[in-house]
Amino acid sequence: MEKRFQHLTVCLDMFGCPNRCRHCWLGHAPNGHLNEQDLIWVADQFRPYASSLELFDWYREPDYSDDYRTLWELRKSLSDTVTPHFELMSVWRAVRDSAYVPWLASLGVSKVQLTLFGGESSTDFWTGRRGAYREILQAMDLLMENHISPRIQVFVNKENINELPLVEELIREKKLVSRCAAFGGEFTAFVHTGSCDGENANHYDIWPTQEYLAKIPSMLAEYTLRHFQVQNLQEVFGEPESSLYLQLQHDPSTESFVEDNPVLYVDSRFNVYPNLTAPAPYWCLGNLKERSAGEILDNYVQGRSMAQTVRREVSLGELVRACGDPNSNRLFDKGDYTMYLLNRYCEKKIQEGIAL
Repeated sequence: MEKRFQHLTVCLDMFGCPNRCRHCWLGHAPNGHLNEQDLIWVADQFRPYASSLELFDWYREPDYSDDYRTLWELRKSLSDTVTPHFELMSVWRAVRDSAYVPWLASLGVSKVQLTLFGGESSTDFWTGRRGAYREILQAMDLLMENHISPRIQVFVNKENINELPLVEELIREKKLVSRCAAFGGEFTAFVHTGSCDGENANHYDIWPTQEYLAKIPSMLAEYTLRHFQVQNLQEVFGEPESSLYLQLQHDPSTESFVEDNPVLYVDSRFNVYPNLTAPAPYWCLGNLKERSAGEILDNYVQGRSMAQTVRREVSLGELVRACGDPNSNRLFDKGDYTMYLLNRYCEKKIQEGIAL
């Protein structure tokens, strides 16, 4: 059988996530309760179609399962290529399993990203779980005790941007810079909006505009510029939507959304999606229990999901005119804005009862 891809990555959402973050670009889906045989089965379905296959047992919360160490070894054994552990962790697990953070350190993890939204109440609210903020602070201490540097990311919008000074206070109070330096690490941080898809698309109305950038305090602004290696915050947050609308309203371009080495998400019900944006029905390539992996990959290559069909057949200018706002000054990166428009266009067509 001819290998369709040189490298293929497949991520199975085996256990889901303990949080229900209101900013999550992956959206909210029911938590699964899959087992090792499910991961092995998924690997067997896709293996004939790639010269190199890599498997992951998650795409929402890493290491959420009690059997995280067993699953780590299993996914390594099922993969032809093994990516080192990402700079991500399960805060939920870290504060409940004393062996977890030392295990991360044993894998060579030296930095881990943690997410804040301001102070305690805001972080708990946006994380969707009471007590999340206190657990994040506890996780910071556990990381540094094991010589792992925390990296703080802060998602900002019009509602929480005034709480950024609380994050700076936290950095100073917990002496994150000096504590990381003491073991040869480096504390880092950055602020951004994230992409406007998944749950975050629900917050379009409170998306920051130009004048809000001045509210970002100097310390976090400097960390952000350093993290993204840019000269100003405008490069991080993007252009006003009104400006993008003018630039793109007559753009005739289309796009295939087919990559040479794709990453696929498989949810707990075995629906398959390309790793491009939130797993939504209009991105679904098929169900692995109902269609073969070959059919699903053919759907991907031929661009047969509704969203792929739209982007291949509908110009960017038409998407802008149909779903953009020429009077909006919300800040967007062009790529994120294009995906936001595409998702909105698909949702609009579904609401109108139009299937593509």
